[in-house]
Amino acid sequence: MSATFTERREIILEVLAEAGSVSVSSLAKRLGVTPVTVRTDLVALEEEGVLARIHGGALPAFHSNILERSRRDRGSKSAIAKAAAAEIQNGDTVIISAGTTTALIAKYLLGKRDIHIVTNNTLLLTHARMNPQLRVTLVGGEFHASEEGIVGPMALSTIDQFYVSKTFIGIDGASVRQGFTAHFLESADLVRKMADQADEVIVVSDSSKFAKSGFARILQFDEVDTLVTDDQLTSEFEEILTHADVRIVKTGVEKQAVRNTNY
Repeated sequence: MSATFTERREIILEVLAEAGSVSVSSLAKRLGVTPVTVRTDLVALEEEGVLARIHGGALPAFHSNILERSRRDRGSKSAIAKAAAAEIQNGDTVIISAGTTTALIAKYLLGKRDIHIVTNNTLLLTHARMNPQLRVTLVGGEFHASEEGIVGPMALSTIDQFYVSKTFIGIDGASVRQGFTAHFLESADLVRKMADQADEVIVVSDSSKFAKSGFARILQFDEVDTLVTDDQLTSEFEEILTHADVRIVKTGVEKQAVRNTNY
């Protein structure tokens, strides 16, 4: 039985991340399909915005780090982003940070009206441009290809001009000692500023990030209002987050933390 498009997609993205380019002929041989099928797949992936077709093959549209992150746990990321989008109501102003999961939030806002998004997430634009009801302000600054995000002093200055109802932030890690963390100091500084500018701070992350500490601290657990994650969060972290008064929204399941006054 031949592979499905989803299965072929994973292989194509894997080759792109490792080799930096793919050819139609080599993919046809590796996938066991015709060149016509490969070209059809490449067209579909180009429409997703993950690659650019060239004569005889394709090149990645993003940094290899982004391709790898986009490929990993795609179903879980989509479910988390959908649950996060459900937190946004008509008329909301929101900030959305860089990240492959946070970028998908815009995809699930179809049908909602008068949403204004302020973001440094260039991946988000792929989905936002399909929704005329979204107003998007992209902050200026230095572009980091490995994160598909804008950072730096200009970005910090831009964010300081806005105050929003909700900020959605992506993370690179989370640990009991460090709280929520990022790989880069510039990213952590910007996300912390994003959190300062909102009534509610919502972390959007799959459970694999927990117990993995990044280089730079973003926020302690008790500085966050809500975590949107999958159903694999360990009972240890669930208890710690509940104690910190974090509301936990799992994919399809919402758990309200009980306020704990015994600190």
